[in-house]
Amino acid sequence: MASSSYTNSPCAACKFLRRKCLPGCIFSPYFPPEEPNKFANVHKIFGASNVSKLLNEIPPHQREDAVNSLAYEAEARLKDPVYGCVGAISVLQRQVVRLQKELDATNADLMRFTGNDQLPVFPGGGDHIANNPGYGRRMDHNYGFSLPYNTTPWNNNDSGDGPEDAGNGGM
Repeated sequence: MASSSYTNSPCAACKFLRRKCLPGCIFSPYFPPEEPNKFANVHKIFGASNVSKLLNEIPPHQREDAVNSLAYEAEARLKDPVYGCVGAISVLQRQVVRLQKELDATNADLMRFTGNDQLPVFPGGGDHIANNPGYGRRMDHNYGFSLPYNTTPWNNNDSGDGPEDAGNGGM
């Protein structure tokens, strides 16, 4: 007859740490045995003790989000040890700015080709565009926040600058 300890597989954390997974294990709801790399990455970056302390200090309803954030940050740190998530966010922000410029240029071309002095009306509204005094101008804004340092990874610099220019932030 098999005992109950053999019927349930230990969570990925306990398996990685080579310890017995007890019924009240803080890791088991968030690190299932099917995802061993999730805990391995989190452990490598943050450490099991720190993750355990963090999970014990936050309310249970926020733990899953915290673990998902830790896993995402750990994976990003392993891919890019210097910038981590900030590097990914920076790339996405540059893409948004580039796409906004492209949209503004396309709308300006549309206005010029139609020969109409009025702004185009798009299906589903668009009144917010017509009432925006900055419409059609170059939009270089920082979306409500700024970072105290240069977030452009040296190996992904659109300007072609080398690594010697990567640390020239505005601090």
